[in-house]
Amino acid sequence: MDRITSMRVFVRAATDGSLSAAARHLGMSPAMATKHVNALEARLGVKLLHRSTRRLALTEAGSDYLEACLRILPDIDEAEAATASQRVKASGLLRMNVPLSFGQAFVAPLIPEFCHRFPEVTVELGLSDAELDLLAGGWDLGVRIGRLADSPLQARRLGDSPMRVCASPHYLDTRGVPRRVAELVQHNCLGYTLSATQGRGTWAFGIDGDIRVPASGNLLANNGDALLAAAVRGQGIIYQPGFIVDAALARGELVALELDRPTVALGGIHVLYPPDRRPPAKVRVMIDYLADAFADGRPGIPTPR
Repeated sequence: MDRITSMRVFVRAATDGSLSAAARHLGMSPAMATKHVNALEARLGVKLLHRSTRRLALTEAGSDYLEACLRILPDIDEAEAATASQRVKASGLLRMNVPLSFGQAFVAPLIPEFCHRFPEVTVELGLSDAELDLLAGGWDLGVRIGRLADSPLQARRLGDSPMRVCASPHYLDTRGVPRRVAELVQHNCLGYTLSATQGRGTWAFGIDGDIRVPASGNLLANNGDALLAAAVRGQGIIYQPGFIVDAALARGELVALELDRPTVALGGIHVLYPPDRRPPAKVRVMIDYLADAFADGRPGIPTPR
């Protein structure tokens, strides 16, 4: 028998004076109410009620137990109400894990407006390029860029993440402009160590990454912003997602190369969250907020409303 329900039956029986009255109040049969009290007494090993055909009376143990139940049950009701309210009202701590460069540039600037709209939510923003297990780490949601691995997580697409090959005008003036992927072997190609498409000594091209060409250089890094800084200063060629290099391209600090093979299809930008049929309101509103921010298909900052 459910112990909490049994406690509720016992309290109603003690205060109403009969098991049948408690059963009516709780919407169960008198026989079921009797089973609940019997289960309590069996679990505790003491008699809680003296029962006759006309009345109930508390034993000494029953009187002590009633006092304890009257303290405990309101706390349980309050905890259940607070938890249930999170389904309909955005509140509490929201833990979200986001790739470092993308999070710094495009997610962190969104948080102030989100917190303004939902003041009862506290956001914990974890920035990391490591492939963390969201469920094991207790994260409420995460943003992932690229092709998604099979997992029980739910996913909502936020936008695309095209790859670009680029270098600074100074580097290209000095070393020449490659026109074919095979020419990259003659250049200083700065590698991203966390990418499956940029294995040490090769870069992958073609939509499915099935074209491998020699590409190596004098800098390897596990962070795209570090490679961006080096490329802007003329160190070499980089092969990075648009969200990292597009601003530098727009400022003229980098030039996108037009090669004879397409860049690899990295995959989209997705928000992932646990497979809950009814996720808490804090999770739902953040997912909708991010989807609205990236509604034009590109990372951006929404206009405050």
